Amino acid sequence: MKSYPSIPLARYREYPVEEMRQRLKDFYADIDRRRTVRDFSDRPVPIDIIESALRAANTAPSGANLQPWHFVVVSGAETKKKIREAAEAEEQEFYEHRASEEWLAALEPLGTDADKPFLETAPYLIAVFLQKFADLPDGRKVKHYYPAESTGLATGILITALHVAGLATLTHTPSPMKFLNEILNRPKSERPFLLLVVGYPAANARVPDIKRKSLSEFCSFIKE
Repeated sequence: MKSYPSIPLARYREYPVEEMRQRLKDFYADIDRRRTVRDFSDRPVPIDIIESALRAANTAPSGANLQPWHFVVVSGAETKKKIREAAEAEEQEFYEHRASEEWLAALEPLGTDADKPFLETAPYLIAVFLQKFADLPDGRKVKHYYPAESTGLATGILITALHVAGLATLTHTPSPMKFLNEILNRPKSERPFLLLVVGYPAANARVPDIKRKSLSEFCSFIKE
């Protein structure tokens, strides 16, 4: 059996059971406040806050530890305008031609439409790209394993980190999203995964009155 380099698990922390319960209770109380926001303020956010959240995202597990993601942070007004124009064109096509009546009915309680002003208003857009393979300096290609699952995990951590920092987010997924490759100068080998809108919520921000499923509705326990 081959031996591979390894290091001690030095930073693992174990907590007493009651502390575990309290930590999770506190975490749930905090994360349960997270809501998707569509009304953003244009208030600036220090870039080091975004960088710290991205470092947290990069701790996500990934297939063979190949970290098959790339994040493009957009703050420039001109680039945000281009993204909005391209995204709204795709969204208009979706709402008018591609979406089924069933899909539109599911979206109706959320109040969404093809108009996406938040793409220009929010201080940051973070485009998340999925990399199916990596190009090595010597010209060889390395296949990435489970890139979609890995990128999804990293994005979830990013959203959570931004919430912990006190920022609001919106996951935006116009389809198709290939325009992001062109606008952001990313290679065709990368697939846009989603566009994350980041900033402070507007003072008058409102969100849909929705409910989350109870534990028994989304989880099963098998004890034998």
